[in-house]
Amino acid sequence: MATQAADAAQAAQPVQPALTYPQTRKTDFIETQFGVQVADPYRWLENDVRTDAEVKSWVDAQNTVTNQFLSTLPGRQGLEKRITELYDYERFAVPEKKGGRYFYTHNTGLQNQSVLFVRDSVSGEGRVLIDPNPWSEDGATALAEWQPNEQGTKLLYAVQDGGTDWRTLHVLDVATGQQLPDEVKWVKFSDLSWAKDGSGFYYSRFPAPKTGGTYQSLNENHQIYFHKLGTAQSVDKLVFETPKRLDLNNTGSVSDDGRWLVVSSSSGTDSRFEVSLVDLKRSGAKPRVLIPGFDNNWSFVGNRGSTFYFVTDKGAPRQKIVTIDVAKAKAAPQEIVPQDAAKLEGANLVGGKLIASYLKDAKTEVRIYGPNGGAAESVVKLPGIGTAAGFDGDDDDPETFFAFTSFNQPTTIYRFDVRSGEETTWAAPKVAFNPDDYSVEQRFYASKDGTRVPMFIVRRKDVTGPAPTLLYGYGGFDVSLTPSFSATRLAWLEKGGVYVLANIRGGGEYGKEWHDAGRLTHKQNVFDDFIAAGEYLKTQGITSPHGLAIQGGSNGGLLIGAVVNQRPDLFDAANAAVGVMDMLRFDRFTAGRYWVDDYGYPNKEADFKTLLAYSPYHNIKAGVHYPPVLVTTADTDDRVVPGHSFKYISALQAADPSGEPHLIRIETRAGHGSGKPTTKIIEEASDVLAFLARYTGLELGN
Repeated sequence: MATQAADAAQAAQPVQPALTYPQTRKTDFIETQFGVQVADPYRWLENDVRTDAEVKSWVDAQNTVTNQFLSTLPGRQGLEKRITELYDYERFAVPEKKGGRYFYTHNTGLQNQSVLFVRDSVSGEGRVLIDPNPWSEDGATALAEWQPNEQGTKLLYAVQDGGTDWRTLHVLDVATGQQLPDEVKWVKFSDLSWAKDGSGFYYSRFPAPKTGGTYQSLNENHQIYFHKLGTAQSVDKLVFETPKRLDLNNTGSVSDDGRWLVVSSSSGTDSRFEVSLVDLKRSGAKPRVLIPGFDNNWSFVGNRGSTFYFVTDKGAPRQKIVTIDVAKAKAAPQEIVPQDAAKLEGANLVGGKLIASYLKDAKTEVRIYGPNGGAAESVVKLPGIGTAAGFDGDDDDPETFFAFTSFNQPTTIYRFDVRSGEETTWAAPKVAFNPDDYSVEQRFYASKDGTRVPMFIVRRKDVTGPAPTLLYGYGGFDVSLTPSFSATRLAWLEKGGVYVLANIRGGGEYGKEWHDAGRLTHKQNVFDDFIAAGEYLKTQGITSPHGLAIQGGSNGGLLIGAVVNQRPDLFDAANAAVGVMDMLRFDRFTAGRYWVDDYGYPNKEADFKTLLAYSPYHNIKAGVHYPPVLVTTADTDDRVVPGHSFKYISALQAADPSGEPHLIRIETRAGHGSGKPTTKIIEEASDVLAFLARYTGLELGN
């Protein structure tokens, strides 16, 4: 679409009815921090919507206004219909092989929750083990993590209700499909690891929260327990704890030979671990610290006897593979696969080989090494530019599976023989569009300080001129954004829109140095990179002059809030999803205390000054013309509590009451994102994309 056509389309959009926002009570509350007076007039909105009647009334009033507005958006209903059609395709997950059985999830297309199946052979007919769809009327109770035991006879699984991070564990008999009486509560941020003999499992939990604090109380005192099958949770054995460091998260994984529980302890979201071993063959054995300190990443790969394999960034910011002989009291790590120009994402011991997954400019490359490392023996042939994940298995079994996806390719599952290098399609979806109609291009642009930043540009091949564009980013916590398929995103592309993914600093695309360059005192680089991406798209004629929408979730929601404040003139519409918006109080709720690795400590003066400078809530100014903003959050989000979004949108509405729409969409019985039913995903995506289309000139039709 040419620039003039895009501008004309935007001008031709019907005028929306005038908005009258609900009245939000504003207080005179001010705190003095390090000599700075900080106003927090909407602090009362931090209260839990389930227990505070005033907050509940505010939520209802905001949703009423938002829903009325969204229902008038041109093309909204047709968009939902098309997204539903695009979403209606079979989806398989990578199977887990245990005891000769194959466990995997499958969704026929529009099921609210995927169903867990098992096959008795690799090409056999699957039978249903767990169908979570009848668990609740609204489809918001989900099957979360699950793990079969080594024998493939029992299945440990977690139930997630309403999107919360809390889990309740149950056990299923695979042969009969009957649920056993075992039940374990208050599990959160936990690995699920079976004892090799199948007698029970190891899990991590927090103490039960105090009354009224289930969704807001700080998570402290993370402990690892062993649950023996057939017993009550009250008699579970405490295996590992850190009573002198209640801030630590502790997760445990049983070693390949079943001898050790490998415990990883960390104080935050940064990949810096202390690793301990618990000897499972010696009753009452005290934990032994294998790798002290919290300076580097140490990701356990597996073991061959006393030789333990780890992926680490110690002396290697893009990571390497090392071995440690745990039979020695103080064995030094031995490098077997050195750091590469590409970033090492992870490794697996399968079929007598090491399978290592790398990122080369945010695209997956998979290499096969011998068990002693050295030079790569081969490279796995992937279907194209995209993301591959999986490759789990056993050291004595060459069979493994992986998933591959790209922006124009839904996830396909492949079976891979490690020894022969043969790969075959195990499950491939049939879709209601032609992938060849779309192009996937990678470009590099210069940020404010000259840093070279990659971006992916996706569009229909016949869209050659400036067109309404959706720019997405995250930029934090060492998270790498890689190519993936989205049925909702495809609806935007079908209408002639452009989708752009910017791999900005703060992520993990290029290793530790890339992450460090976008956190703590360097956080402004993240915003500069994203702003530079928007400027590039406009100067290069990718997007139309008034057709740039931006979107991000969680830490990406913070990104959207910050850049809208800093460059309200550049962006034409924004969606900030489940964002961290109050940078001075994020560490007071649930998992927020972990984020100090990326953000810093609000109670330390130097960090406070950095945080205050970009905090979305605190940098909204009256008299500024802000672009249209749709904030999305959920009432059961106990990762980033919804009070962040509540306070932010209240400040924005008060600062610009007669300007562009500044609305909040608050989902009920939903959380930070995981476990959300298909119906809610489609409804929310339809609202968001219709909103962004309205203010970028993307014509949706009827």
